[in-house]
Amino acid sequence: MYLAGDESDTSLRRKLHCNIASEAQNYIHRPCSRASKRGILKGSPKDSGLRFHYVAAGERGKPLMLLLHGFPEFWYSWRHQLREFKSEYRVVALDLRGYGESDAPIHQESYKLDCLIADIKDVLDSLGYNKCVLIGHDWGGMIAWLIAVCYPEMIMKLIVINFPHPSVFTEYILRHPAQLFRSSFYYFFQIPRLPELMFSINDFKALKHLFTSQSTGIGRKGRQLTTEDLEAYVYVFSQPGALSGPINHYRNIFSCLPLKHHMVTTPTLLLWGEEDAFMEVEMAEVTKIYVKNYFRLTILSEGSHWLQQDQPDIVNGLIWAFLREETRRD
Repeated sequence: MYLAGDESDTSLRRKLHCNIASEAQNYIHRPCSRASKRGILKGSPKDSGLRFHYVAAGERGKPLMLLLHGFPEFWYSWRHQLREFKSEYRVVALDLRGYGESDAPIHQESYKLDCLIADIKDVLDSLGYNKCVLIGHDWGGMIAWLIAVCYPEMIMKLIVINFPHPSVFTEYILRHPAQLFRSSFYYFFQIPRLPELMFSINDFKALKHLFTSQSTGIGRKGRQLTTEDLEAYVYVFSQPGALSGPINHYRNIFSCLPLKHHMVTTPTLLLWGEEDAFMEVEMAEVTKIYVKNYFRLTILSEGSHWLQQDQPDIVNGLIWAFLREETRRD
């Protein structure tokens, strides 16, 4: 694997109406995939030859902070954190496999969780690091938890936003019909082609609704999305085939869960917006039983599912406090 690209940030920023200072857009070429080191998930990845897009802020050589977005998002969901943490970290916001300007394999099986885990390990290697502060939101939070289980030596500290430990999620959803209803889109996404159509019709009305409605959107009690922010999301997901890769992530989840191993041994911060329309807050409380190290849970009573965009100042402050704490590793 090798890095390809430069520090130029002009074309995509113009298209997305971005105004983040000092970020750099780059690509990582990933010549092949390899299986998760400890084989804890079912299935194994195949050779990929994929190219990954990321946006970086902060000087090279500083400790790495790697940011993993959720659905339906891309690197831009971390714009507030790119600005905030670049003073002390090399902050890298990745477009996950199938998202944004990263390559999107055609075949559904290319999105198994083993592939996604191997992606992150190889991205870390290509960036020239062997450890990072790992932060994940939503689906990116799922991947972050799994990296912590598979490769604890890679993570200095783990921060997850609005996603419980995967074992909590799979166990809880089976016993709580309300959460099963909230997660019904997981099952809808198993249908071929229809979900992509649903998101794209009427000028991407469903996508816009997720981010702006009173029930699910950003800014109900926090920071509002600007018109330019919303245009950025619509622009990215309106590209040809741009929805299939993200939805294919979900089309493989039932072949990969439950986990064979569960425990996280990394110091962990879990941030949760209590007004999350998709995840019941009780799962956050249960998550601590799977973390055999320092664990802090902070629930923001007025926070939505999109917490790092909805309450960025509070979230950034909580992350700083956690990063500056002296925590042990078992």
